[in-house]
Amino acid sequence: HVKAVTDAVCSDRQRWVNFMMNFELGLEEPDPRRAARSALTIALSYIVGGLIPLSPYMIVAQLATALYISVAVTLAALFVFGYIKGHFTGAGPLRSGVQTLLVGGLAAAAAFTLARLFG
Repeated sequence: HVKAVTDAVCSDRQRWVNFMMNFELGLEEPDPRRAARSALTIALSYIVGGLIPLSPYMIVAQLATALYISVAVTLAALFVFGYIKGHFTGAGPLRSGVQTLLVGGLAAAAAFTLARLFG
């Protein structure tokens, strides 16, 4: 019975994609009426997210001091964003905060190191 069901779902590409989107990935088909709102939300998120690490450079005159403040503010923001994400997803806020902090911190450190090496 399982093979027959699998063959039936896989025989139609669109049905297979819909099945995988819904049951495997837990994703829904986006509503086209929300496209403008989604685009605005993403744009504002990028702007706010970009201003967090850049804001110390706009306030502090010494570059070295601004760098240290930028790192601290960015790491704190990563933890807060992860904590909030964990609260909404049910993944455990503290664990999610630490995970986001570590992944984001390592990515930022790698980018900084590569920029210093090749910059």
